[in-house]
Amino acid sequence: MTGGRSYNPIVRQVANAKTSNITDCARLFALVSLAAADSYIAVFDAKYTYNFWRPITAIRNADQTGNPATPRDATWLPMSDTPLHPEYPCAHCISAAAVATVLQAVVGDSVGEFMMTSPFAPGITHKWTRLTDYNDEVSNARVYAGFHYRFSTEVGKNMGKQIAELTVATQLLPVRDSAPSTSRKSTR
Repeated sequence: MTGGRSYNPIVRQVANAKTSNITDCARLFALVSLAAADSYIAVFDAKYTYNFWRPITAIRNADQTGNPATPRDATWLPMSDTPLHPEYPCAHCISAAAVATVLQAVVGDSVGEFMMTSPFAPGITHKWTRLTDYNDEVSNARVYAGFHYRFSTEVGKNMGKQIAELTVATQLLPVRDSAPSTSRKSTR
């Protein structure tokens, strides 16, 4: 599960715990949505630029590398169906990092307990108290499932962090007090 279905419940929990009014809450959701959308654009541009093979392809065709230290395992399978697009960089990692970094910039890393369930793992609830831990778990899960290499998850996380930092620094900036000044300049 990816996209808003996976991260909006987390944003909602953080917003309920940490935002003080409807305007702050709306701004938080909007910043997360902007950063996440930009992360998907960036990651798929990169995936089709680098066109890197997935672990399943590398492991099943290791005999074609010319390196005797990488034996072929023609029957190796990841934990689930491998996504049908290039491996590098990790898309789940970039979006999770973009979401987590926006939340961290607005409310901090420690946000109290928040949780997530998945329709693909009924009855299992993941709980965290730090956004960093959520972000790391997403990356680790992609490696453990056999979908990504570690370097791809780290690059994805770094890309997501940079996108979120730019989003928070340049988009939907908080409104400053704009009360009219009591002094007037002469127009003569």
